[in-house]
Amino acid sequence: MKLTTREVAVFGMLGALMYASKTLMEIAPNVHLIGVFIVSFTVVYRKKALYPIYIYAILCGISGGFAAWWIPYLYVWTVLWGAVMLLPENLPGKVRPVIYMAVCAAHGFLFGTLYAPAQALLFGLDFQGMTAWIIAGLPWDCIHGISNFFCGILIVPVISILKKVENLGESS
Repeated sequence: MKLTTREVAVFGMLGALMYASKTLMEIAPNVHLIGVFIVSFTVVYRKKALYPIYIYAILCGISGGFAAWWIPYLYVWTVLWGAVMLLPENLPGKVRPVIYMAVCAAHGFLFGTLYAPAQALLFGLDFQGMTAWIIAGLPWDCIHGISNFFCGILIVPVISILKKVENLGESS
């Protein structure tokens, strides 16, 4: 996955956009556009979408400290990327928005469950402790999943914008 100079700049900006959007939306816990961006970037850039995703994760670590909370960021966002990579590239137009929104929502609903194994390893939780941790976080995961679904309305418009920008970039 060799990058052009343009791609380095674009992916740096997209990672920074993800981080800025999260920071601006921190007033509403578990309501953010990270899922929207990951789905959109993955549809447009495929494997290369990992660059802005990990730039985002690194920026979160730099600003919040590379502590235990950050370790799951090394894989939890990649799960959403992987789920989108498994979707057919040519989804029918009418179902495309709903499928993207559903995948984004599923990631939000499962976020605590995906996060839990790292927490269990880092804090010495057994399976019962990890399960209790997941159950305690279910209200937050519900907010996360529901908000991801509704924020997912933006996925197709973001994809359209990115595709237009990419076409302009290629012809310039």
